[in-house]
Order: sequence, then structure tokens, then C-alpha cells
Amino acid sequence: MSGMIYSYMGVWPEIADDAFIAPNAAIIGDVKIGSGSSIWFGCVLRGDATGIVIGKNSNLQDHTVVHGTEGAPKIMIGDDVLVGHRAIIHGANLETFSFVGMAATILDDVVVEGGGMVAAGAMVTPGKRIKKGEVWGGTPAKYMRQMKQSEIDQLPHGTENYRRLGSEYIDMLRELEGNN
Repeated sequence: MSGMIYSYMGVWPEIADDAFIAPNAAIIGDVKIGSGSSIWFGCVLRGDATGIVIGKNSNLQDHTVVHGTEGAPKIMIGDDVLVGHRAIIHGANLETFSFVGMAATILDDVVVEGGGMVAAGAMVTPGKRIKKGEVWGGTPAKYMRQMKQSEIDQLPHGTENYRRLGSEYIDMLRELEGNN
């Protein structure tokens, strides 16, 4: 494990041994990260206002921020979820096999169902539900279309790629630490 890991009010993050945490990712407080998941460079996961649970083989790409509203239910990010670079997840739930594009913002009480997709740059306003097979985009985000079969087929390949890449980075960082 790497990263900047901090307790908040005596609560430490729980991170699977085989999860990749980039050295400059900040993980604070009530955060649980599952096996094979990866938290990339510059990410911030603040489990101070509410908890954050990330399942297995999910990835939060560079500069993603996850935070919630005080007293709100835990933020749930399921298994095999792809979150693109510079996304903001605030008080939302991303179900297993969902996808959030680069620079998208997902606000409080949004649910992205498994097999749902939020397009790059979208702003999903509070309380929306993106259903399986739907693509939402724009600011504010609206339903755009049904996903293409090629997009649906690509989702498992993307999460597997990031699981493998995270594992490679773990090995690389261990080797670097061993040489110092």
C-alpha cells in the first residue's frame, strides 16, 4: 500500500492488500477499498462527512474526488466500476459495472445503475437515476441514448486492464522501495 492514508476522528481507512493506491492519493477516514481496486495519482477520498465503500476491481483514475454530505448514507461504488480522470463523485452511488467518464460530476443521491454510463464532462444533478444501458451527458446531464453493444462489451475489459495495471504499479513501487 502507498498513498497518504489518514485517520479521521480515530477511524482509519480499510484497504485490501492488493489494491493499488498511488503515492500521492489521499485517503481519509471511513473509506473501504476492495481487492484489486486502484486509486490513481492525485485522487482524494474523504471519508469524514460520510463513509465511502469501493468494491473489488474498481478504479478511480487520476485526480478523482469522492466526498459526501454530513450524515448522508455511505457512498457506494460497486465492483468493476470505471471512473475516468478528474471525475467528482459527491454523495452518489455507482453500482457494479457502471461507468463514469472523464471530468464528469455526479452529485448527491444520484444512482448510476450497473451497465449505465455517464459521458465525459457531464454534470448529473442531484437525485437522478441512470438506468442500465443508458448514456447520459451534457450540463445538466440528460438521457442521450442507449449504449451500443460494443460499449457494453468493453466495460469488463476496461476494469480488468486497470486491475492488471494496478498490480504492475504495486510491483514497481515495491521494487523501487527495495532499491532505496
